[in-house]
Amino acid sequence: MAKRTKINTLLNSPEPIDDVLVKGWVRTRRDSKTFSFIEVNDGSCLKNIQVVADGSLGNYEDVKKITTGSAVSIQGKLVASQGKGQHWELIATQVNLIHMAPEDFPLQKKRHSDKFLRSIAHLRPRTNKYGAIFRIRSELSYAIHHFFKQRDFRYIHTPIITSSDCEGAGELFRVTTMPLDNLPLKDGKPDYLNDFFGKETGLTVSGQLAVEMFALSLGDVYTFGPTFRAENSNTSRHVAEFWMVEPEMAFCDLEGNMDLGEEMIQDLCGTILQNCKEDIELFARFVDKSLMKTLEGIINSSFVRLPYLEAVDILKHSNKKFEFKIKKGMDLQSEHERYLTEEHFKKPVIIYDYPKDIKAFYMRLNDDGETVAAMDVLVPKIGEIIGGSQREERLSVLEQRIAETALSKDTYWWYLDSRRFGSVPHSGFGLGFERLLMLLTGVSNIRDVIPFPRTPNSIEF
Repeated sequence: MAKRTKINTLLNSPEPIDDVLVKGWVRTRRDSKTFSFIEVNDGSCLKNIQVVADGSLGNYEDVKKITTGSAVSIQGKLVASQGKGQHWELIATQVNLIHMAPEDFPLQKKRHSDKFLRSIAHLRPRTNKYGAIFRIRSELSYAIHHFFKQRDFRYIHTPIITSSDCEGAGELFRVTTMPLDNLPLKDGKPDYLNDFFGKETGLTVSGQLAVEMFALSLGDVYTFGPTFRAENSNTSRHVAEFWMVEPEMAFCDLEGNMDLGEEMIQDLCGTILQNCKEDIELFARFVDKSLMKTLEGIINSSFVRLPYLEAVDILKHSNKKFEFKIKKGMDLQSEHERYLTEEHFKKPVIIYDYPKDIKAFYMRLNDDGETVAAMDVLVPKIGEIIGGSQREERLSVLEQRIAETALSKDTYWWYLDSRRFGSVPHSGFGLGFERLLMLLTGVSNIRDVIPFPRTPNSIEF
């Protein structure tokens, strides 16, 4: 028997093949008196392969009973197709049923709402849209590693369980082995000395602080992994578990940080357009008809670089009615970010030098004493996609910032150590992996670009 060949390989074959074996899932079946057309997909590409099953097959009556969603194994000849819209088709010499899907298989119709498909996240990859999303997600993951490999970055695995709250917002999922129905208490509070690690711990909100330690030893490094926020938010841009790409670079200032962020987004968009052309075109046709224009504009245009105060001034004089009235000292909202990228500049924007009071303690204090060397990369349709900064490398200033933000020096003793022993200027950022996928596909809800979305009151798997 022939060895199994994936459908994407067959559809790109330069010539007919006498004997091939395909295994996959039935998308549709149409019968006539003497033969059947079976559309089979194995997940390797967007397109199905059309199988022609002739009535002369010994089990043809069983073939006509095969249902949508059933798994099949088909052997036959790859020949030029007589139909329109396809170059090859498979003339079956043998059709074997691997598993018959019941009539209540939920993906019978051609179109389902995203809301419905989220309720069956375990089956939605079998649809065209979600199969394409997760092929793009896989390709984008590889492209990220390739991008950094080409630039001699080292990949670091940072902890998922941590005692540090990188953002200082306290939105951590707690990790404990203590019995929740009988917590050991001290002064009315959980006594973490009795816990597994002997202190309060949680799931990480960012790998940044840890990967910084490796930037101060290996030079240019990055981490790419899951992060967690216990934020009770039900917006289209938030989930409780998501993935972050976080590079850190020794001997790098804010300017170099902005350069890398811009280069990375342009490189990844170009790579996906080239390597996932068929899947991206699906979204350009059915999800966002302006998608190609948006992506080509990102790839081919230099990003605007704008100080925070100038951004606020543009927004104040825009004559645009915002839900959140803009004023100096506030963090920009999504509506402000999208106005700048979609209406005012019509291209990506990097805003830098934010007020220190709205940014994290580890960001380098500028000479004015009021702002920090922070930068956010904003893109059309999404808003913020990258947040980063030059890090505060001066021990005394860092200690002062920790005190100002009411954090404990004892908690960050190891972080302060890195400023005691061979401290150097360094910079880095975090790129939201799912937000980049939203940009690449035009999908407007983050829950639709992650395999199993974790949101408040929703965790089925």
